[in-house]
Amino acid sequence: MNKKVRVSTILKKKADGIKITALTAYDYTFGYLIDEAGVDLILVGDSCGNVCAGHETTLPVTVDEMIYHTRSVRRGVKRALLVADMPFMSYQETIEQALHNAGRFMKEGRAEAVKMEGGAHICPTVRKMVEVGIPVMGHLGFTPQSVHEFGGYRVRGKDEQEADRMKNDAFALQDAGIFSLVLEKVPSKLAKDISESLKIPTIGIGAGLFCDGQILVSYDLFGLYDKMNFKFVRRYANLADEIRTAVKNYCDDIKNSDFPSQDESY
Repeated sequence: MNKKVRVSTILKKKADGIKITALTAYDYTFGYLIDEAGVDLILVGDSCGNVCAGHETTLPVTVDEMIYHTRSVRRGVKRALLVADMPFMSYQETIEQALHNAGRFMKEGRAEAVKMEGGAHICPTVRKMVEVGIPVMGHLGFTPQSVHEFGGYRVRGKDEQEADRMKNDAFALQDAGIFSLVLEKVPSKLAKDISESLKIPTIGIGAGLFCDGQILVSYDLFGLYDKMNFKFVRRYANLADEIRTAVKNYCDDIKNSDFPSQDESY
């Protein structure tokens, strides 16, 4: 097995010009499969609210639910760096609230870092987390927890004013101590400018080729969640159709008394 990926490993990949690979996972089985395949970073995303729980947004996801998913993934992950999403309103009220919840992710979920959405306004919280030894990943651009504020799943940073604000937020978060930054649904040129300006790595999702790494929701990559089709998703499998076909064949075999066979009986 390759060496354990740590925060220092992710930072070194940026320095060495080596692209970072990342995917989401929400349970033990996908955790160990993705880990064994060699992904550098696994994010237990609050996107579990969409793909696992069937919510329209990530907003209903709770801390307890996220800790359950993180703990499940942890049992399957040996090599990759494990990062947990902090869900909506788990860190926005006070620094004390954020520290308490982040501590739960580290102690109960056994995460190795947490991810928070937001710009300069969360920097005091980031700074305090880093001070007490909790690594933090940032997230700018389209931030799903702000979907209602944004008015939908729109590309962010297309106008000059918003692009400048995003650049300033990126530098502020870097100064506060984040070890990496997710850039979601932003123009490729803006992502390139930010990536080349920062000392920390950027992880793109719908942010073009020039980020220091890429992440996708695993259910999208596997073709398991086919209710939403984003431009930036490349499907490497079509498991949804394979599962439908397998279930249909199973049902047909039962109805035709072809399952179980003599060899499958005691």
